[in-house]
Amino acid sequence: MNQHLTDEAYQNNSLSGVSRTFALTIPQLPPALCQVVGNGYLLCRIADTIEDEPNLTPQQKRQFSQEFIQVVAGEASPKALSQSLEPLLSDSTLEAEKDLIRNTSRVIRLTHNFTHPQRTALHRCVRIMAQGMAEFQQNSSLSGLKDLAEMDRYCYHVAGVVGEMLTDLFCDYSPEIQKHEARLQKRAISFGQALQMTNILKDIWEDYQRGACWLPQDVFAQVGFDLNTLSPGHYEPAFGEGLIELIRIAHTHLDQSLQYILLIPKRETGIRRFCLWALGMAILTLRRILKRLDFDQGQQVKISRRSVKATIAMSNLLTRSDTSLRVLFYLLTRALPKSKT
Repeated sequence: MNQHLTDEAYQNNSLSGVSRTFALTIPQLPPALCQVVGNGYLLCRIADTIEDEPNLTPQQKRQFSQEFIQVVAGEASPKALSQSLEPLLSDSTLEAEKDLIRNTSRVIRLTHNFTHPQRTALHRCVRIMAQGMAEFQQNSSLSGLKDLAEMDRYCYHVAGVVGEMLTDLFCDYSPEIQKHEARLQKRAISFGQALQMTNILKDIWEDYQRGACWLPQDVFAQVGFDLNTLSPGHYEPAFGEGLIELIRIAHTHLDQSLQYILLIPKRETGIRRFCLWALGMAILTLRRILKRLDFDQGQQVKISRRSVKATIAMSNLLTRSDTSLRVLFYLLTRALPKSKT
């Protein structure tokens, strides 16, 4: 039992080390969901660490990803994975992420302690994410993704599938939420895509430094910009037009995200807050990008702590009122370009 408590304490500490945002939002969830969602996030972060490590060849990434999928399924040793992976990690991997790789066994012990439906949801998410990321990383370049459909597919593998996992966990937790499962799952991918598109736009230049570009070539070609000419510090208005078009598309997904949240019963304030905080921070980030299309580092469009606190306070105040949330969403997004259809 003590060991189990130690693993739980480790998970909580690790969350705050690898993600300030999720360390803030996950504790809002009901206790019955808090631990499993936190665990799911760390599993995704391990998969992400494997894919982001520049020292690993595409073949090694694929091999470690496959092994990690087996570890989550209980078919391979987490200790063996840690021992073979950790020495290969470079200085570009955060210390908190290296620590997470070192302690994969602790995270997995918790995973294997969950109920069968919870473990099934976590394993499905990790499998789809790890396989998809391995494919995209292998083909990543500074030329960008082929088209918007390819970007949608990328967003699904790294974030949409997380939306599906969360929905599985929410429905398993509450029979009342389960009544809306079909409608929630329909919007869950959009929720993930809205957040991921925001991250892609915010992290354009950091990804560029790592030799990757997740922007769709066709969207920029339509406004007369070739992604092959992309260069930090050299802004062209046509590039800004492409960014505006992607913000417009993200806005449509944000709208679906709000519909997703409104399907959660009002009395489930913790789940609503968990979703609302993420949605609010994405909206504010997109507004900042729109105001500064010529930014050349993510720090320039990062939202302030004051804005984060205001988002949290406002969300908490209006959590149970669908009408107020719709009004707030309208007020916050009216500056964003809207879908042409």
